[in-house]
Amino acid sequence: MSTETGQSRGGRIRLVVSYDGADFHGFARQSGLRTVQGELEETLTNLLGVQIDVHGSGRTDKGVHARGQVVHFDLPYGPPADRLVHVLSGRLPSDIIPISAHNVDFGFHARFSVVRKTYRYHIFRGVHPDVFKYRFSWHVREPLNIESMRHAASYLVGEHDFTSFCAAAAPQEDKVRRIYELNVVESGEDTFLYCSGSGFLQYMVRIITGTLVDVGLGTIPADAIPDILASKSRVSAGRTAPAHGLCLWNVEYPVIYGGRVLDL
Repeated sequence: MSTETGQSRGGRIRLVVSYDGADFHGFARQSGLRTVQGELEETLTNLLGVQIDVHGSGRTDKGVHARGQVVHFDLPYGPPADRLVHVLSGRLPSDIIPISAHNVDFGFHARFSVVRKTYRYHIFRGVHPDVFKYRFSWHVREPLNIESMRHAASYLVGEHDFTSFCAAAAPQEDKVRRIYELNVVESGEDTFLYCSGSGFLQYMVRIITGTLVDVGLGTIPADAIPDILASKSRVSAGRTAPAHGLCLWNVEYPVIYGGRVLDL
């Protein structure tokens, strides 16, 4: 509902944003460092003149991008949701792009209401680096055995303890997560890994990607994945893929909150 001035009476807003993470120290606010959450909160606070706290669907690490990061925040008043994207587009820095905004009820939480997340990792396999891709992909010159990578990926689908595939210092005590899909897709000189799951541990997708690349290079056997999982030891898995090839691709919610939030 709008007031006579054209402003809404407030409420909870679900906002979808894309961002180039190259120049951010991750999503979560950190004192003295440029972050996506910090930029969003500063912009909204300056717009409305009151402190606005932004909550994200999850944290992305330094250098990681997002195509469909979902956040929510509560407004005491402000532009109607259908105008908010236009208003924010003129105020946010050029490396954060608002995609859509909707009013939601107060039961919605950008993080705790998530039922499925999808990350995409981009591997560029051209002979020479590509100036138009280097910020968003990992350049791997050596030939990769894609079928071996797919075979290895099949072992990771399902519910497992992913201690071997997360940062040794990851704060979560429970390392059990469920991967719904892990697909390796070729497109010319590009290879994409799409990883969908209920949630992810710190560096989990990057370590899975690095391990699958090591399988593709022949340094780790595809059939070694079950033993790597069972070891519950980070040193058993492969390398950690660089952050700049990773993108938070899509976040999904129950139908009562609009079902799939972004499907470009």
